Amino acid sequence: MADLGVILGDLAAESQTIDDVVAGLSAEGWARPTPAEGWTVAHQIAHLAWTDGKALISAAHPEQWQAEVESLLSVGENYVDLAAEEGAAVPKDQLLDQWRTGRRELAEALAAVPEGQKLPWYGPPMSAASMATARMMETWAHGQDVVDALGVTREPTARLWHIARFGTRTRDFAYKLNSLAPPTEEFRVELAAPDGTTWAFGPEDAEQRLTGSAVDFCLVITRRRHHADTDLVATGADVEEWLGIAQAFAGPPGEGRKPGQFA
Repeated sequence: MADLGVILGDLAAESQTIDDVVAGLSAEGWARPTPAEGWTVAHQIAHLAWTDGKALISAAHPEQWQAEVESLLSVGENYVDLAAEEGAAVPKDQLLDQWRTGRRELAEALAAVPEGQKLPWYGPPMSAASMATARMMETWAHGQDVVDALGVTREPTARLWHIARFGTRTRDFAYKLNSLAPPTEEFRVELAAPDGTTWAFGPEDAEQRLTGSAVDFCLVITRRRHHADTDLVATGADVEEWLGIAQAFAGPPGEGRKPGQFA
């Protein structure tokens, strides 16, 4: 069973890593375009703050969730972009304070969720541990957009294990998002961890397999890299298909990254 306390600690560390990158940015850096079309660094941080706020509603006030979803849908399908645009217009120091306060309140709310309780979300309901992992996945992914925009190198850490595991567990979710039937057999995923060890998921005797670096796998399942620009090796037609649609986050997949964009 996942240890919620460990995940929350790693989520806090992952958030602080990106906070350290953006906190000292000039106005020019704050407004720099990222690989996500139409989104600046400010949009990325605004989105993280906004999504933490939505997760806080789910964790602390789940009875309000349905009304929250209906309110968002009334805005239109582009409510995510609109929220990011609105947040990006907030002065930098105010937005950073909002993000910092929101992620601290979310951590406290997730820690207080009774064991076994499922939290509503835009995708399937999830446990507090899964919600914390999803927040880490998204924080890392949007952080990648930020460092790509700024030309900053981010050292991979053991925290990627949470995201890699989440990516394998959301395999069938990605198929359903694309109106496809998930494969009936499990895959074996073997990833080279940052410390040189191997992270393995799925049955050892699975015929269809995926190997490569944990960093590249996390980049693909968060749609921050096209799989052709990574070292991932697929064995089996179903695994090859999965690489093309893999997505660990809820909502529309977006265009992702083009082949050769980060070759």
